[in-house]
Amino acid sequence: MLARLQSLYLFLAAILAFSSIFLPFWYYTADSLYVLQDFGPYPDAGLVHTITIYASSIVSPLTAILAIAAVFLYKNRSLQGTLISVLILLFLVDILSGLTAAHFMNEALGQSFGPDLEHTPGAGLFVLIPEPLLYWLAKKGVVKDEKIASAYKRL
Repeated sequence: MLARLQSLYLFLAAILAFSSIFLPFWYYTADSLYVLQDFGPYPDAGLVHTITIYASSIVSPLTAILAIAAVFLYKNRSLQGTLISVLILLFLVDILSGLTAAHFMNEALGQSFGPDLEHTPGAGLFVLIPEPLLYWLAKKGVVKDEKIASAYKRL
């Protein structure tokens, strides 16, 4: 189980997904510092911002939990491969909901502060970026294991 390389990829992806919960996703600076992070909506940014920030706050830990669950599905390779495909879709939902929340917060703060508003991405965004590569490598390892197992069954 742990000797397989895809288990390492899935475990690293789970660590990155968990760490994105605690790291700020985006920084805004005007007269003071505003931080966009999970479970911390900005009340003046609107309903879409609030919904997308909570969606991102739910999808990030769900992605991490499912990645850890996929590590233990090493005996059922077809289910493990399907779960990795679902993880890729959850990653897309996570990143898009975070970027949508950042956009709506940028609009809300831009109306208040105008051109004085500066914004930069935070570490919470950057730790999400390697996740699809890790999922792809894990999926590739599962397919390779399936080929080896089917070749062994033919003997």
